[in-house]
Amino acid sequence: MTETLPSFWVVIPAAGVGSRMQADRPKQYLPLGGRCLIEHTLDCFLDQPGLSGLVVCLSPTDAWWPELACAADPRITRADGGRERADSVLHGLQALAALGAKDEDWVLVHDAARPNLAQSDLHKLLNTLKDDPVGGLLAVPVRDTLKLTGPDGRVSSTPDRSLFWQAYTPQMFRLGALRTALADALAAGAVITDEASAMEWAGLAPRLVEGRADNIKVTRPEDLLFLQGR
Repeated sequence: MTETLPSFWVVIPAAGVGSRMQADRPKQYLPLGGRCLIEHTLDCFLDQPGLSGLVVCLSPTDAWWPELACAADPRITRADGGRERADSVLHGLQALAALGAKDEDWVLVHDAARPNLAQSDLHKLLNTLKDDPVGGLLAVPVRDTLKLTGPDGRVSSTPDRSLFWQAYTPQMFRLGALRTALADALAAGAVITDEASAMEWAGLAPRLVEGRADNIKVTRPEDLLFLQGR
């Protein structure tokens, strides 16, 4: 039986500089397999039949994007990013609304430097959450022992790792609910590190959908080396 997946929009926040990569360009433009990271990331979504449209949120001074072939793809809209990730995503949601997206439409937010999203994980997320009242995110249970530290840099306790998950992307929420949660949290000065944390701040409980551990985000040079050697 063929699964029926919902239609969805995508926002890719890509206005950061990736200083921890110690590179001469933002990390989404670093090479991987003859192309750059963000091209691989976009490919995760562009051929999906349910895609309604995709917005990439970039720095207004980004000089690398116009050089990519995908910059001319009619399925992709460029929007200005903001100072923080949450600002960029909010700009992206506003751009989707201008394209015709409705408040009840599903939006997937995905990291520009997370190019190894498996199609099976994407379909699992869409299928699991298509009727969910809140939405949710791909995540992976923590495998290693965790330590809490005190101000002296020494271990203060060892929490139960079975209670912890690593938050991945995509994160999937209704456009209207996510836009309101982000706008209200930013106005209140709340610390928002991902879309799920904005929804949590609004009093909602996103659902965790277990995904593959190799859906890594390129943050440090060794992450790129891992992907190059896969």
